[in-house]
Amino acid sequence: MVRGHAQIVKQIVTTGIILKRINYGEADRIITVVTPDNGKLRLMAKGSRRLKSKLAGGIDFFTVSDLTFMPGKGEMGTLISSRMRTHYGKIVSSLERVQLGYELTKLLDKSTEDNPEAEYFELLQQAYEALEDADNSGKLIRAWFQAQLLRLAGHTPNLQTTIDGGALDAAAAYNLDLDDMSLVKTERGRLKASHIKFLRLVFDGQSPKALSRIVDNEKLLAVAGPLIDMTMRTYA
Repeated sequence: MVRGHAQIVKQIVTTGIILKRINYGEADRIITVVTPDNGKLRLMAKGSRRLKSKLAGGIDFFTVSDLTFMPGKGEMGTLISSRMRTHYGKIVSSLERVQLGYELTKLLDKSTEDNPEAEYFELLQQAYEALEDADNSGKLIRAWFQAQLLRLAGHTPNLQTTIDGGALDAAAAYNLDLDDMSLVKTERGRLKASHIKFLRLVFDGQSPKALSRIVDNEKLLAVAGPLIDMTMRTYA
């Protein structure tokens, strides 16, 4: 009688950033991780809440870690090992930066499906790097991050022509039609030529560091920021 051999499940090694942690049982955690090559993962980190756990250090927030896991039969796998690669420690030295870091992390988790592209992992890593730099304002980082999420999801507004395809008038004022994601010329429009140029740079993926060097960036952001936030709320 020939007996069937049990299928051998191979361990997988990846790089991940923690999006969510949920306490489970007396000492375990269920973690949600975004990776550049395995999408989003839900993993059981057994014993990770114990003081001497070897898993704990690699599953902190604001950390990029090397992770080894065993896929499960269902949606959840098992974390085998974790090793911290980069910890953005300067973020946790500021309550304001910590709160913004959590906000952006939750926003990316909410905005992505189970198999997001590698760009989402890279975006969150870039956001942490930006938060580490005290010269980057939190408002600028938030607006930039939201704009990149919109761009990755295919919701970049048309900032090159009017809603009917006409050329933009540098002396005119515009509003953004959220239904058509296009500019509409109007006497009471809030968007002048300088705001539109700034928005183009934000959606083109310029880093927060580069955006902070733009003259009058705070004044421009005072108009552009709420618009980006409103667009995010519409399409998130």
